[in-house]
Amino acid sequence: MNASKTALILGATGGAGGEIAAALLRRGWTVRALVRNAVRPGLDPRIDWRTGDALQAGDVLQAAAGVDVLVHAVNPPGYRDWDTLALPMLDNSLAAARANGARLVLPGSIYNYGPDAFPLLAEDDPQRPLTRKGAIRVAMERRLAEATDVRSLILRCGDFFGPGARNNWFAEMIKPGRPVRSLLYPARHDLGHAWAYLPDVGETVARLLEREGELERFARYHFAGHYVDGDALLAATRRATGNPALRLRAFPWWLTWLAGPFVVLLREVREMRHLWREPLQLDNRKLLARLGEEPHTPLDQAVAATLRGFGCLP
Repeated sequence: MNASKTALILGATGGAGGEIAAALLRRGWTVRALVRNAVRPGLDPRIDWRTGDALQAGDVLQAAAGVDVLVHAVNPPGYRDWDTLALPMLDNSLAAARANGARLVLPGSIYNYGPDAFPLLAEDDPQRPLTRKGAIRVAMERRLAEATDVRSLILRCGDFFGPGARNNWFAEMIKPGRPVRSLLYPARHDLGHAWAYLPDVGETVARLLEREGELERFARYHFAGHYVDGDALLAATRRATGNPALRLRAFPWWLTWLAGPFVVLLREVREMRHLWREPLQLDNRKLLARLGEEPHTPLDQAVAATLRGFGCLP
């Protein structure tokens, strides 16, 4: 039990932050969360919600008073203004972690890498991204590496999916809130890709934090998750929906070029196309050496829970 441990979650209403909060609560942690409206309906009553803004250094510092861990799982909404907001938000979290001697946790991604590192990504592989968001991710991690007076933990993951996921590829493959008629797969049907089921990600972060004494100051781990192709995702979705006639359709990349100049989300999606041109997998041997195993929900169970969370199943 970790009844004496306290964590502050930035982004606790999102997918990664929410699942990390849930995993820590299961282990007896005291969990706080910073949110713009701490009295809005539907917030988890087990969490100590604080009103504030992650872009305001004073709000983050006040909410972080006395914490052991600060989880930075917040991003500019809808991919907007990443180039001007992402690093200032992280700087606020760094300052708060420094002031409290807390470990800073950053859920990482595969955006950091360029094709020269594909298909199997290791923690120390060169990071030469082709995209603006990838460059920002590299800069965020560099901030943590250079903050030698702050302990940090990065868990790099593939594309998130799960009941609480937001702005993710799985949601682009279906139509949330409607019965599933087909899957819009962004790659060849037989091309494997790394997917990270969010409840497993939250559990992994919690288990790593339980081994605080064994972690490096700047600790980086890769989460393998589900490495599956379009055919495997289609089969799992067919079983979850009970519809063996579901088809896999090609994602309309042409639409991202046509509407990208007018729709921010589609423009940002288009920038990530290179991640779907060849197989992409994360090497989790370092994580296995630390934990002994990686939390892993079976694919059928994970896909069904995700579809229920999106309102696609009865």
